[in-house]
Amino acid sequence: MARLPDLISPSILSADFAKLGQEVDNVLKAGADVVHFDVMDNHYVPNLTIGPLVCDALRKHGVTAEIDVHLMVQPVDQLIGDFAKAGASYITFHPDATIHVDRSLSLVRELGCKSGLVFNPAASLDALEYVMDKVDLIMLMSVNPGFGGQSFIPSTMDKLRQVRKMIDDSGYDIRLEVDGGVKANNIKEIKEAGADMFVAGSAIFGAKDENDPNHYDSIIKAFREQLAEAKV
Repeated sequence: MARLPDLISPSILSADFAKLGQEVDNVLKAGADVVHFDVMDNHYVPNLTIGPLVCDALRKHGVTAEIDVHLMVQPVDQLIGDFAKAGASYITFHPDATIHVDRSLSLVRELGCKSGLVFNPAASLDALEYVMDKVDLIMLMSVNPGFGGQSFIPSTMDKLRQVRKMIDDSGYDIRLEVDGGVKANNIKEIKEAGADMFVAGSAIFGAKDENDPNHYDSIIKAFREQLAEAKV
């Protein structure tokens, strides 16, 4: 089964929120594909971040790229509706954050968005067995969710290979996304393990150089060069 094209999805968790619209414009101009939202509620994870108003604001600012909303909240259904209305493209959530996984996935699609499930580093993949026909995206956390800037957990590589086989065997066009600790020095290996969508926060936004207006260009170019060398 042919792999889907690679997508780079910078996480705005590491962006400068005082000038978020410009930050997003800059990374997209530099070659990023998707804008990644880390939505945390200080309940499901120990941090509090952003809500649908920020998504709506970026759409009104003029952002037309896909917005990938990762819900680290519990419960999820209300925010699925709110983010769909605010302009989200993908909405993903953790299976243990909703009582009815099937119903919540169906809700995402009913509202016109692409649906997905997210799995923490130590989480079982059991839920996937029953919903492969209802997911457009599977995301593996390669760090424990809640904070940016963490190091990639190596065991994620084996999990990526496992999910890649599940996707290939299913026959569905499902994206395999990885989030956490993705950098230019490991993105090639991550792709070879099965991923085709790559979230990077601090590696992109955290590496800014105020003296170089094109600093995002060089970072994303390095990602692309590494991805092009991957053998899949």
